[in-house]
Formats: sequence, C-alpha cells, structure tokens
Amino acid sequence: MTDIQQPSLFDDSDGAPRRKRKKANAPAPAAPPPAAPSPPPPSSDEKELPDGPLHRLMDDNFLQYASYVIRDRAIPEIEDGLKPVQRRILYSLNQNDDGRFIKVANIVGYTMQFHPHGDASIGDALVTLVNRGYLIEGQGNFGNLHTGDPAAAPRYIECRLTDLAATQLFNDDLTDFIPTYDGRRKEPVVLPAKLPLLLMLGAEGIAVGLSTRILPHNFGELLQAQIAILQKKPIKPLLPDFPQGGLIDAREYDEGRGKVRLRAVLDQKDEATLVIRELPYGVTTESLIASIEDAAKKGKIKTKAIRDYTAGQVEIEIALANDADIQQAVQALYVFTQCEVSASLRPIVIRDQRPVELSVHDILRHNTKRLVDLLRKELQIERKKIDEALQSASLVRLFIVHRLYKRIEECTTAPEVKQAILDGLAPFRDQLRRDITGADLDMLLAIPIRRISLYDINKSRKEEDDLLADFDAVEKNLTDVTGYTIKYLKNLYRDYADLFPRRTREARFDAIEIRELTAKEHQIVLDRERGYLGYGDVDGEPAFHCSSYDKIILVWNDCRYRVTPPPEKLFVDKNLLYAAIFDRDRVMTLVYEAGGITHLKRFAFGGVIQNKDYFCAPEAENPKALFFSDDAPATLYVKYAPRKGQQIHQQEFDPAKVVVRTPKTRGIQMTTKRIASIATQKPRNWDDKAGPKGALLN
Repeated sequence: MTDIQQPSLFDDSDGAPRRKRKKANAPAPAAPPPAAPSPPPPSSDEKELPDGPLHRLMDDNFLQYASYVIRDRAIPEIEDGLKPVQRRILYSLNQNDDGRFIKVANIVGYTMQFHPHGDASIGDALVTLVNRGYLIEGQGNFGNLHTGDPAAAPRYIECRLTDLAATQLFNDDLTDFIPTYDGRRKEPVVLPAKLPLLLMLGAEGIAVGLSTRILPHNFGELLQAQIAILQKKPIKPLLPDFPQGGLIDAREYDEGRGKVRLRAVLDQKDEATLVIRELPYGVTTESLIASIEDAAKKGKIKTKAIRDYTAGQVEIEIALANDADIQQAVQALYVFTQCEVSASLRPIVIRDQRPVELSVHDILRHNTKRLVDLLRKELQIERKKIDEALQSASLVRLFIVHRLYKRIEECTTAPEVKQAILDGLAPFRDQLRRDITGADLDMLLAIPIRRISLYDINKSRKEEDDLLADFDAVEKNLTDVTGYTIKYLKNLYRDYADLFPRRTREARFDAIEIRELTAKEHQIVLDRERGYLGYGDVDGEPAFHCSSYDKIILVWNDCRYRVTPPPEKLFVDKNLLYAAIFDRDRVMTLVYEAGGITHLKRFAFGGVIQNKDYFCAPEAENPKALFFSDDAPATLYVKYAPRKGQQIHQQEFDPAKVVVRTPKTRGIQMTTKRIASIATQKPRNWDDKAGPKGALLN
C-alpha cells in the first residue's frame, strides 16, 4: 500500500487567532493541484488588466476551486467509476460491515469523517445508490423512483453492502490511501473495483465550465461486452437500461456522445381509456400528470379524468373525452407531455487527474484493461501468500518431525537458541522455499507445546499438497491472465446477471407532425361588425381552423399586412380584407388603385418579422385594394363604373400573364377607368360581345 499526499485546496482560516494545537500526525504540506492551461496572451488591441496581488489571489483561488469541483465533487473517476462521495460511502460501509443492516444515520456520520461537505449530500448519494440496486441493499423507506417520493429520515432506514459489492470492490492490498481532508484518517484514492461501475450506475454532474451525463447500462450486457473485448471480437452496440423501464430510441446515441429519445409505455384499456405502465428515465408520476393536465388546459389533448393507481408498479389511467380520437391522443401525449423526453449526453470523466471526454466503448475498454491488471496483481499477491504458507508449513513439519526443539533445551542465550535451530534445519534447505529469516525463527519458537504434542504428519503433508496444488493453479492463471479474466467474467455473469434483467426496450419512434396533429386546435372567428378576430371570446362567423404553431397573415384594404401568432382576441377594425394561415411561398393576386390608376400584381410574401406592419403596394401612393385572393384565378371579369362618353364598360384580364414578384413591386397597369366590380366568375349580366379584352401595360 502506498500513501499519496492529498492536495489541500482550501484554507478554512477566518483570520481569528487560534490556540496552538498538537502537531502529532499532521500531514505533510500538500502539493498544489495540476495547473489549468494558461490563457493566450492578449492581443495588442486588448487593454491589459493590472496584475496586482488581489488579481493574482482571485485567479489562483478560482483555479483551485474549479479544479476541486471538477476532480473532487462533480465528475466521476474513470478508474472505479465513482464520485468521491460515493467512494467514501462504500468505504465506510465496508469498514463497518458485519453482515447486518446498519442505520443510515450512522453511515452518514462515519462518512463525514472523510467527506467535508455535510450530511445532506451524503444521504442523497446513499439513497441514489440504494435505488440503483447494485451495491447497497436498503431496508425501510428509501423513496419511490416512480412517484418521486423522498426517502425517510436517515435514523429510520438501514442499509448494508450487497454481496456483489462486498466481493468485487475492496482489497486493501491493492488500494492506495491518502490522508482525509483534516489529516486524521486515511481514505482510498480509488477502489480496486472489478466492475464497470461508471456504466452500470451512470453519472450526472455540473462543474465549473463543464458537465457530464452518462446513462446507466445493463449489467449482463456490460460483462458480455467485456468478454468480447478480451476475445478481440466486435462489441455489440451498448444501449442504456433504466430501472423505470420504458422505451428508448437510440439511433442518435453515438456511443454515449449524442442524444436519446425516451418514451413511456402506453396501453389501451378500452375505446376511451389509455393506461401508462412505464415511465421515461428521469420522469415521475407527479411530473407526468402535471404535464398532462397542462396540455389538457391548453387544448392539446381532450381528457375527462386522470387517475393515478401507482403503487409497486406505475398505473396512470387517462380517460379521454367522448369525441377524442384515441390514436391522435396517443400522439398528443408523446408530443405535448412528458410521455416522451429527450436526453443530450456528454461522457466526461476524470483520467490522470484531468477531465476528458470518452465514448462508452472507450470507457469499457479502459475498465476491462484495468480488470486484467487488478486480477494479475491479485494472483501475484496470492502466489506470494501461498509461497509463504508453504514455507511456514515446511518449517513447522521439519521442526517437529525431526525434534529440532530438543536442540534448544541446553541453550542459555537467545542467539544460541536461534543458531541451534538454523543448524538443525541446514540439512533440509532443499525442502524449503527460500532462505530462513529471523521472522521464521520467531514463528517456530512461538509454537505451543500442545500443538507439538498433537501434531499429525499426514494432515500436515495433505495441507502442503493442497497448497502446492493452489500454487500451481495460480501459476497457470498467471501465464494466461486474459483467459483467467474471461473465466472470471463468465462466473460473474452466471452468478449475478439474472438478478438485473434488461428493463428498457429499444424502439424506433415515428416522427409526429405537430402541425398536422394540432391542425384544428383553434377555430379562428371573425366579428366583422365589431372588428375583432381570434379563437377566444369572439362572436362572429368561423373563418378557419389553425394550430398554435401556425402564423396568421392579415391584410387590410389599404394594402397593409401583418403576420402574427393565432390571437385569442385581436382588434383588426372593419377594414380587414384577408385572414388565413401564413404561407410565405403562396402566390397572391392583388388589384389596387393608386393615384387614379389601377394595377394588377402577383407576389409571394416571403420572409417577414412577426407583428410588424408591411405594405404590398407602394405606401406613398395611398393604395386601396380592390381585389385580393390567394387563389390563381384564370380570368378577372372587370366592370367599370358608368361615365359620360365611356364606350368600354367591361373587360376580361388574364392574371397568369403577370410575373410573380415581391410585395414591394408596383405591378402592371390595368386601366385608368374607375372600377365598379371585379369577379373571378363571369357575372350574369356579362355581355360576351361587348368590349375588347383587357390589355396589361408595363
């Protein structure tokens, strides 16, 4: 075991005088944390800041704080996959483990000897580990993952290590220790974990300038992937697995660096009832029901009642309105509620005391390589222990069988006693594993008379044979550590994989067109008498249906137009000429009069800024719209107002001959006569023989 000095990142002095304290067991002065990359020098046009003592103090303190938060609080260590608070909790449980349940309050108190951030963070982290189910077994109320209910107070609940954690996380012979934050105790730098804990548990954390989010994966699938890595076979794609179950669309997962979409599991109980059976990761029944109620208030989904029967399993019944379409309701739940959520991921971990971004497969390969190294070290330690046990057994056998203890009866000094034993063992050097040391002699001299009198040579030889067989097995495993690791993983899979079955199912989510889903969400009503338009408290004639995601185009008879979201109630005055769902590429036909001349134009609105007034004719000429349509009329039938001496009273015009331009263009001149009416269908009193066809002048 190696002691490594932990850097002291904070000075908790408050400037007040202190009494001198005893300096026994005080840790050595700590080395500073690794320096962050220095910023680039300022350019010549940048004003340089003064580099005074206060400036340097703030820089140094901020860098130390940022380094501390990143390495010692928020971001997990790749070696054992744990954050410091999790590691300290597990170490505390191991130190106090006697096979029985321990009060959580006691573990929180013991962990506070290692963790300097209070009991709240320790208790929350412990509850999270219990609810993950792998490492800590709980007894009592540890909250509810489905409902979001909190755990009971620490004094009422108990916990202990699971068999998986107790056998796979700890080995003092392979653990490096450092002093705790106050220097009174020692704590592990990392645990010699033989499990891919980071991918089993997942991790989320926000640090200074960066964050991490790694989703949990299935235990058995991780072991199978590790076996494939050791066998140099392709790894099957690793997908997240959540305790709440649910559905996952992982097409953009990108080995943990992309994003995933998560959905609840919905069942249809009858023609008017839907039941939610499983929740997406991170969603509770309370937050889900709140999102459904909010969507219902906004008219996104028509419901009569929401009933929550969740106990051990999720069961939320949604009674739909009588006129609701059940398939459309399912799509609305996915679009407008937390029945579907998405999660963006970024796997940041601490490696070599620095944050790095790695893929899920990279993390697992690192864990697998570390597992091979840990097992090799364990085998080497086991070989050394067996070798020492064989040495001791051989010495005891020779000492008793050949009655070497008789040689010390006449010795008067300790050196004479040890020399007598050495002389007696000298002829049997070839039966020993190594040279005899002072510790060996002390061991022989400490053998009680009762053991000598009851010594069984046959039993002793059998024990030595068993030790030799164990030694040969360890030697064999050391010659092929990779093969030994594969067997080790297969045994783990056999013993524990069935305890953690996959709960989340993979699926491909079809794209849902929100505008189509909400096409009839609002009915726009136009009150021409009072000049109001909207879907709220407006009395008048229904104009059209629209979605809250649509935009509305309004055109007035002075050729002014505006784009706005669907209004609940908007005063538009009585001069409104046109209202519809906005389509920037739709071709409009406009006839307007300005300065005694009538123009015809075709245009598309194009891009606009919402709630800003524009003109689709030259504003300076005070235009007045005579005809406006979003159709493509084949012919315009124009009748002129009667006028003395006027010979032409009607004309036909062909709008298709007009080129489509922008709203700001003047248009093509139609006539200087005063127009009485314009129609797209031939009027009843139309005289087919009267008047020439209208000509359009550029």
